[in-house]
Amino acid sequence: MNETPYFPDCRWFRGDVPCVPHKRNGYHCGACPHYERVDCDILVIKLGAVGDVIRTTPLLRKLKALHPHARVWWLTHTPEILPSAVDVRMKFDLAGVTTLSAMDFDVLVNLDKDREACALAGRLKAGVKRGFILRDGVPAPVDEFARHKFLTGIFDDLNRLNTKHYIQEIFEICGFQWEGEEYILEVDSQVAFDLDGGAPVVGLNTGCGGRWTSRLWPDAYWVELARQLRAAGYTPLFLGGAQEHEKNVRLAAEAGGTYLGHFPLNDFIALVDRCEVVVTAVTMALHIAIGLRKRVVLFNNIFNPAEFELFGRGEILSPSRECRCFFSPTCVNPEYRCMEHLEPARVFEAVLRWVTRPAP
Repeated sequence: MNETPYFPDCRWFRGDVPCVPHKRNGYHCGACPHYERVDCDILVIKLGAVGDVIRTTPLLRKLKALHPHARVWWLTHTPEILPSAVDVRMKFDLAGVTTLSAMDFDVLVNLDKDREACALAGRLKAGVKRGFILRDGVPAPVDEFARHKFLTGIFDDLNRLNTKHYIQEIFEICGFQWEGEEYILEVDSQVAFDLDGGAPVVGLNTGCGGRWTSRLWPDAYWVELARQLRAAGYTPLFLGGAQEHEKNVRLAAEAGGTYLGHFPLNDFIALVDRCEVVVTAVTMALHIAIGLRKRVVLFNNIFNPAEFELFGRGEILSPSRECRCFFSPTCVNPEYRCMEHLEPARVFEAVLRWVTRPAP
């Protein structure tokens, strides 16, 4: 028994528990046909909100293409959203940080400018570091590759002038060129949603998070849009989380639309997967819809529209009156709320343009 070989450089090897090939087929390392040697370790740090994590997943496609035998680690607040392309999913907690501090990575990519992420990226051992670290107590770019993204995050005027979308920016941070790589999002839910009837489903995501209320569309507009969709033969499906529950119950009742409740993350992803088109502001649901390759009608007022890549499956609608609250969480314009000047008729016309169009 003491001479039984084991291969810790195999992608499947765990060390603390039996690996999958052994549990499934009883293989030992010396005779296992699934042996896959790992030749480098790559760490991605993207703690962020769920939507930010999802829209960072195109980077996995490039990393896997350039380093097919790498073991990819990812540190985040929400490891449950990470796709199977990530070999080791780590939660940002004491256990995760303790484990990573014992590693020597070949490449470390930190895409967060949070102080804790930058501090950790600076302290961890890696042959190559990309993105952001902490210098003199404040976040800083590691090198010139990260300087563009860093500057657009601290100067609003430079942000307004930026013509690169988020995926281009994070690829450039890593020294890559974006070549159309898409999100990776996997549906992992056993819930069967009762949406029978045959009518195309249009998801109406009514929230935008508690912080960014400047993006909220008026409740009466959601009701009007849902009524127009019903009259045209579509199923308006109200979407949201616990924060939007009471509002969605009320809006669905007023409009005669469908609202099935709020759900855990993986079940919410499965619900969005039932939609033909998703109407949403800039929020988690946007990136879920893009990851599921749904058609999207995106409301945007306070962000640079160049930031978003919809992969040819949607369009961005902005208010007809200028937004004066660039990158502001709350509306600070005393004269008018710009989102009141994004009329339901315009949104309905945009939905009609996309609901019958085959997704590329």
